[in-house]
Amino acid sequence: MNEVIKNIKERRSIKKYEDKMIPKEIIEKILEAGTYAPSGMGKQSSIIIAITNKEIRDKLSKLNAKIMGIEKDPFYGAPVVLVVLGKKDIPTYIYDGSLVMENLMLTANSLGIGSCWIHRAKEEFEAEEGKELLRKLGINPEEYEGIGNCILGYKKEEGNLKPRKENYIYYID
Repeated sequence: MNEVIKNIKERRSIKKYEDKMIPKEIIEKILEAGTYAPSGMGKQSSIIIAITNKEIRDKLSKLNAKIMGIEKDPFYGAPVVLVVLGKKDIPTYIYDGSLVMENLMLTANSLGIGSCWIHRAKEEFEAEEGKELLRKLGINPEEYEGIGNCILGYKKEEGNLKPRKENYIYYID
């Protein structure tokens, strides 16, 4: 089977991670792949914030949990969070950011790293704590919107494959 198709078919959302940091060289490969995602008119509206600092990661996790109304870690113990944001004045920013997220997750899988798309990045970076983080990085929080959090880590267990639904594809000949 073609390696790209095999990687797409084998990637799963992972929700249990080992307490072990991913080497920086692997994170950088995943990040680089994110920068090659297609974007509307080639405008590259997305930016990625790579969080490996445990204190910042835990603060973002607590903010995400608060938004969700839960107490547990919505990042499932993953040590790395790649936050994808989109520049709001570019009409395709949500789609562009979604393609970045997919590139990150597929590349992670191809390198033996587990991943999962965690929602609520929009709400995280509309909150004052999220805006403050962006300001510290020199990013204007009014210009960007959170698209998603791509969590990364070594898999503690494999994800589950759900059967493909019926009537997924319709042909017009």
